[in-house]
Formats: sequence, C-alpha cells, structure tokens
Amino acid sequence: MVTAEKTEPGQPQLEEQELPHAAPAPSKNGRPVLIDPDLDFIRSLARQSGESYRKCFQCGTCSASCPISPDTKPFPRKEMAWALWGMRDRLLEDPDVWLCHHCNDCSVRCPRSGRPGDVLAAVRRESVIHYAAPRFLARWVSKPRFAVPLLGLPAVLLGLALLLRDPIGDALGLSAPAGEPIVYSYSPMLPHWLLNGFFGLFTLLALLAAVVGLARFIRVIKAPMAWGATSPPDRSFISSAWTAIKQIFIHEKFTSCTAEHSRPLSHLCVFFGFIALSVVTFWVITGPINPLLKDGFVYPFSFWSPWKLLANIAGAAVFSGCVLMIRQRFRNRDNAGGSTYFDWVFVWTLFAVVVSGFATELLHYLRMAPHRHVVYFIHLVFVFALLIYLPYSKFAHLLYRTTAMIYAEYYGRNGTGSAVGVSHGAKVSEESPAQASTSGGALP
Repeated sequence: MVTAEKTEPGQPQLEEQELPHAAPAPSKNGRPVLIDPDLDFIRSLARQSGESYRKCFQCGTCSASCPISPDTKPFPRKEMAWALWGMRDRLLEDPDVWLCHHCNDCSVRCPRSGRPGDVLAAVRRESVIHYAAPRFLARWVSKPRFAVPLLGLPAVLLGLALLLRDPIGDALGLSAPAGEPIVYSYSPMLPHWLLNGFFGLFTLLALLAAVVGLARFIRVIKAPMAWGATSPPDRSFISSAWTAIKQIFIHEKFTSCTAEHSRPLSHLCVFFGFIALSVVTFWVITGPINPLLKDGFVYPFSFWSPWKLLANIAGAAVFSGCVLMIRQRFRNRDNAGGSTYFDWVFVWTLFAVVVSGFATELLHYLRMAPHRHVVYFIHLVFVFALLIYLPYSKFAHLLYRTTAMIYAEYYGRNGTGSAVGVSHGAKVSEESPAQASTSGGALP
C-alpha cells in the first residue's frame, strides 16, 4: 500500500492507491524490479500536464494513433504507464520521449482525455533539467520567479562591458581609429570587437555546458537496452546522422501530424529564419577577415545589401512563425497541446529578439538617439537570454531531439506506424503479458 504524503496547498493530491507487486518493466539483467514510485515526480508531471493523465487505462489508442511511432514497443503507451507509476529514472533514460514531436494526435484521440502529448512534453522538461550542467540554471529557466534575475544578469554583464570598454580597447589596441569606415553605426558605445568578445566568451561557455549535457544523455541512450538492441547496428553513424538531418530540414515528422496542420508551417518559418539569421551573424562577425567580402568590410550594411535583405526576410519569417505559434496556443489548445511556462518563455524570448531587432533597425534609420542605443541594448539582452541559456531552456530540444533521431536511425528504430491505428492496435492487442510488461503495456 502506498499512501500519499502531505502536500502543500495547490499541489495535486495523490490518492491512496494499491500498487501490485509485479513490475511493469524488467531491469537490464532481465529480472523483475521493485517499483519505488517517485511521488515528487508524479506531482511535477501533474502540475505540468494536468491531472487528466492519471485517467489512462492503457488502451493503446495513443500508440495506435501516432503516425511516427514504431511498430515495436511503440510510444507513448509505455511512457504513460511509467509516468503513472512514477518511474522517473526509466523515463529519463527513454529516447522515445524525444522522438515524439508533440503533434498531439494521441491527445486528440485519447478516449479518456489523458493527453499523452502533454505528459511527454513534461518529461522532456524534466530531462533537460536532469542532464543540464549546472542543473540549477535549468531549474531557474523553468520557473517564473527567476525570470527577472535571468534577464538582469546579461544586462549587468553588458553594463560592465561598457564600463571596461575603453581600458580594454586601449590595452589591446582595439580602439576605433578616426575615420573608421562606418557611416552611422548602430551603437558606437558597443563596438564590434567588444560584442564579439563578450558573446564569444559566453557562447563558448554555453557550448561547453551543452556538450556536458549531451554527453550525459548519449551515455544513457547508447546503451543497447534503450533501443531494444542486442548487438551493434550495421549502419554507419554518419549515414544515420545524414538521414536524421534531412528529416529535420524537411520537417518530415511534423508534416505527418493530422491534429494540427498549421504546426509545420510555424516551425518551418522559425527554423529556416533562425538559420538565415545565424548565417548573417556569422558573416558579420567574420567580416573583417572574410576573403569572400571584397572591397573592404563596411557595417552596418545598406538597406539594399543582399545580407541586409536576407536578415530582414529571415526576421520576418521568425516573427511570422512566433505569431502562428502564439495563436495556436491561445486559440486551439486542444489540438496544439498544452503550454507551460517552459514553453512560453522560449517563444516569447524568440519573439522579443525579433521585435527588438526590427525596432533597433527602424530607430537606426530614423537617426533617433539615444533611443536606438537603449533599444539595441535591450535587443542584446534578449539575444543573450536566447543563446546563452540554450542548454537550459526548451531551445535545448534542438540538441536532444536531433541526437535521439540520429541514434534512432543508427539502431534502426524508424517510425512505421499507421495513422489510422490498425498496425499498432493489432500489435498491442496481441502482446503476451510478458511483452506488455516489457513495452509498458497494461499492468497486472
């Protein structure tokens, strides 16, 4: 007998429930394991996805409905079972959590309104926190009360950079000489060498943190047990990576969604817009030493410069994608899926980056000082929050999902399910008790 512990006001109440002695999944040595439910984990999932997920009775409709779930050990049926049992460690080691694209077909078709898509989204948030280095930053990013300190940190650091600009510039011989070939810079207070050094340093730290988190993640999902494999695959890792990257670029998984048809468009706008903005940024940073730039490097670009046009088109694409995402979440929650603070903070940060960027450009062309300097400073703060906090925010799904998709190709775990639910439904119903136990099926 497991009895719910005392909870604080506002926390989901866990009713007293009888737990069977049988385990829903074997350990790595194939023997049954004793389940020790993580009540804090259950409460966390309930807060993020709602109490409705506890209505799941393992009918298998979610797996049968998912168009990208594999026929062998399909998701999210087994993940729902593990979530109900509070099997935190098992879920955090499950790569299928990241193969789910939250298309929400499963939630729309669930006969009990269990919303498996939202549950897996909550598990992904827990995974980001679990693998992050340091973990406290991921916890801060996922909690509203830390929003002001997290935005205040880059503001303070940029302020210190401004105070130290002249001494550092003089010491390194980087002070702007008279007659510098810049007609009207965005902000003479924040020269390129200062911004490149500032963002270069913190981007390097963020990349190191991302590498540590990914290393922890890969160490877990490389285990054959995670994929149900008993021997190394025959396919090369490079070939697997190439296939996964092609799927990402054409958004193959997103386009198979039937519940929310507008999601692929919004994600494609943000995805390709962000890539184009990154290319322009890289071009600007390497401008002074870039051999492909002829006749000297003059920045900012003129309005009709190909790079300026590309940046504006890309910014418009990201803006449109963000607006579509926000609209989907407000107007069509049942089909688009639930949104937590973890989701919103990423979308609004990206939106703020684009809006402040366009505002900076407009004020620059209108020659409005000091307004343009202030808005440019705000723009840089949001850019810092987007990029430097990448390993700790929902932006990290770019890293973890890509990695999981590569290893899914590597181990041959491709989605071959039927959107109409015939293939998975037949397989689920034909499982023996032992198979159902292994795949997270109906529990005894």
